[in-house]
Amino acid sequence: MLAAIPALATEMHMTMIVVTHEMGFAREVADRMASFHGGIILEQGTPAEIFGHPRFPETRKFLDTVL
Repeated sequence: MLAAIPALATEMHMTMIVVTHEMGFAREVADRMASFHGGIILEQGTPAEIFGHPRFPETRKFLDTVL
C-alpha cells in the first residue's frame, strides 16, 4: 500500500500530506517533514535535516525509538 502512494501522487500531479510513523517510507518519499510533540510542531525540514540533525530531544527520542 505505501509503495503506491508516491506513484499515485506523481500520476495525479497531487500534493499529499501523510501522517506516519513509518520513518523509512517518510525518508524515501518526503520532500519536507515535521516533527510533532503534544500536538505542536517542534521542527520541520528536509528528511536529511530531521534525520541527520534533530534539534529537539523529543524528535531524537522518537527517531531512536522507531529506527
